[in-house]
Amino acid sequence: MELLESQFPVTNLMSTLQLRSASDFAQQLNIHVNHLNRTVKATFNKPTTAVIRERVLAESKRLLTQIDWNVSEVAYALGFTEVTHFNNFFKKETNMNPSQYRKSLGHTKDT
Repeated sequence: MELLESQFPVTNLMSTLQLRSASDFAQQLNIHVNHLNRTVKATFNKPTTAVIRERVLAESKRLLTQIDWNVSEVAYALGFTEVTHFNNFFKKETNMNPSQYRKSLGHTKDT
């Protein structure tokens, strides 16, 4: 968790997320990905990917509500190579795309 949290908050477009998958974290920790997955599952009762996904989602919501970046800048800052990948990720988790999320909170910047 410390390694995951060390990437947040994202404060500028020059420091994008570098560790996004269980294998990225396992490699950084010099452990096998299976060991990481077992340990995370035992500790948090959810898969490593779910823990990562939840934290990235929380940061994406924070950026969309508190930072005046457009959606493509938020996507890039979070390590998504394509805005459509970010839109799909966000919609899968929240049932609305990032622009809809912003509008639901009264924000208007969405492109």
